[in-house]
Amino acid sequence: MSTHKNTSQVNGDSSSSMVRATIVQASTVYNDTPKTIEKAEKLIAEAASNGSKLVVFPEGFIGGYPRGFRFGIAVGVHNEEGRDEFRKYHASAIHVPGPEVDKLAELARKNKVYLVMGAIEKEGYTLYCTALFFSSEGRFLGKHRKVMPTSLERCIWGYGDGSTIPVYDTPIGKLGAAICWENRMPLYRTALYGKGIELYCAPTADGTKEWQSSMMHIAMEGGCFVLSACQFCQRKDFPEHADYLFTDGDDQNGEAIVSQGGSVIISPLGKVLAGPNFESEGLITADLDLGDIARAKLYFDVVGHYSKPDVFNLTVNEHPKKPVTFVSKSVKDEDDSESREK
Repeated sequence: MSTHKNTSQVNGDSSSSMVRATIVQASTVYNDTPKTIEKAEKLIAEAASNGSKLVVFPEGFIGGYPRGFRFGIAVGVHNEEGRDEFRKYHASAIHVPGPEVDKLAELARKNKVYLVMGAIEKEGYTLYCTALFFSSEGRFLGKHRKVMPTSLERCIWGYGDGSTIPVYDTPIGKLGAAICWENRMPLYRTALYGKGIELYCAPTADGTKEWQSSMMHIAMEGGCFVLSACQFCQRKDFPEHADYLFTDGDDQNGEAIVSQGGSVIISPLGKVLAGPNFESEGLITADLDLGDIARAKLYFDVVGHYSKPDVFNLTVNEHPKKPVTFVSKSVKDEDDSESREK
């Protein structure tokens, strides 16, 4: 487990408070959620022992990002093996709230850290790619469900809605998340900026070098710290399965890298504070000078003095979208009675 650090002594200027943050770059233990949480426990403790107050995990760390899985799907075609593969994947997902969420809250409390955890959530038999937020007191703050799965993800994950786009005002800064290619959605980013995000977490499965450009742009556009967390995975980290398709050209070589990480921390001024790490599992740690937010906003405040609301504005629908709404008989009777009186 490698460690990448950019840390410094905290100075005496009370206007520039410092927060030490760590990104965990590591692989899920596939098809074994209890062991994945055990792995997370050790990594959280290691980060906390180094003084970190914020720990961020990659997209789908609990439950697993199903890179290369095809679930037997092609246009107009399904098969039994693919259905059984989805059964296993569904079994690895977690209920929110649920016992795994309680365990993560306890880990946050025990280690006195704010925790952002990528997880595959299940509600009934629909899965969601979700970011979970926990306070250092061990409270589950809430969640963000990915609003737009990418490509084949749409066959296995449901869509989030505007009811789970939170930014939490915490003692270490205003904390929120955009998952993977949500970061390419300008209006989604603007919604987070509008809520005053300062610690912009970007759990992702995109380990490309081009991704770094997006993270740099967001840090400078939003005047916020960007913490991008991606898994580092080798073929041997995945279960054996003939139908998996990875992009390295050597699917059966256990040492082959199938997700190269690239986790990185970037300041509001566009400075890379730690990472990117394209080499191994590891912890990426940096000290965040929150005074850099004000320094960056002097010249550019995307939803403040550099906005143009008389020309451009954004409306965000935060109402939950339910496929079925039940109206109780008593309420219906009252409505009918009012209609008759009129």
